Amino acid sequence: MRTVVFDLDGTLADTSGDLLAAANACFRDMGEGDVLSVETDAGTALRGGKAMLSLGLTRIGRMDQATVEKYYPVLLEAYGAAIDTHTVMYPGAMEAVAVLSDMGYGVGICTNKPERLAEQLMASLGVRDAFGALIGADTLPVRKPDPLPLTETARRLGGDPAQTVLIGDSVTDRETARNAGVPSVLVTFGPSGEDMAALEPEALLQDYADLPALVQALIGVNS
Repeated sequence: MRTVVFDLDGTLADTSGDLLAAANACFRDMGEGDVLSVETDAGTALRGGKAMLSLGLTRIGRMDQATVEKYYPVLLEAYGAAIDTHTVMYPGAMEAVAVLSDMGYGVGICTNKPERLAEQLMASLGVRDAFGALIGADTLPVRKPDPLPLTETARRLGGDPAQTVLIGDSVTDRETARNAGVPSVLVTFGPSGEDMAALEPEALLQDYADLPALVQALIGVNS
């Protein structure tokens, strides 16, 4: 079986609002108020909790790795408590997933979000059952850009890891696919979309309606 594996944050869903709210809860606990905003920091939000904490601490002149590590669990707890207040699936994402499934492709998620939170978010949004497998940052001993999470996602879908394509939105996704020896498609509608062409993926995606045809062109028709 051929498989299509999606990144989550910034690819399937815009999670930046809830991620930034969780980071700001940490900064309020430090007595600093809200330090980050969706308008300026959405791209950093989609790189994860520690990236947000580092940016905010640098912005207020308090950057210290020990503080990042101290507040990271606090951020995760705050995020889990309000995980889908602002988050929305990108237009057409689930329609494309349904078409790919109908075409016979195995469809899964490979994310650097902790597995528990990824499972919680997908269930909260009512879309978890559309994906045959989900691997998070802590499912395996390694995380993206190591190729193992991607290839293991394909295996859990019952597919051949060599016949998969990764849909993502970052240099991490590009490098993960390259390390696995498979093609990548990077979306251009996220906060860092204008930077994707420079990463030279096998394809760029502006509209989810175009994804099934791109997948067929890259890894062939499923059988």
